[in-house]
Amino acid sequence: MRRMMLKSKIHRATVTGASIDYEGSISIDAGLMAAADILPHEQVHVLDIDSGARLTTYAITGGPGEICVNGAAARLVEVGDRVIILTYAELTEAELKDFPPLIVRVDEHNAAVAPAAAASRHPKGD
Repeated sequence: MRRMMLKSKIHRATVTGASIDYEGSISIDAGLMAAADILPHEQVHVLDIDSGARLTTYAITGGPGEICVNGAAARLVEVGDRVIILTYAELTEAELKDFPPLIVRVDEHNAAVAPAAAASRHPKGD
């Protein structure tokens, strides 16, 4: 059996832009993408903490500190909203034992924060 499990999370990022005229996606700071193991064009789920909106789109590389929701989804967020960006992976039962999700916590400027400068894997919680 395979299960769809949380692969990575960027926790409590701040939306810096919402561009309706852009052709879909979410622009994410390149360093955060690397820390969360998110590739360009990878599917992501975006959860808006402030509005409760949930959307699915794909990631593109953004500039430093950038979290910009693009296209039609830009109508679902406001600049300044806090969001959680999630990715998932399909894992076998054997893979589950050694695959805790990668959690990247950020500050109000969307910079990764301690305990690790980039990110850390947590076996439980979050």
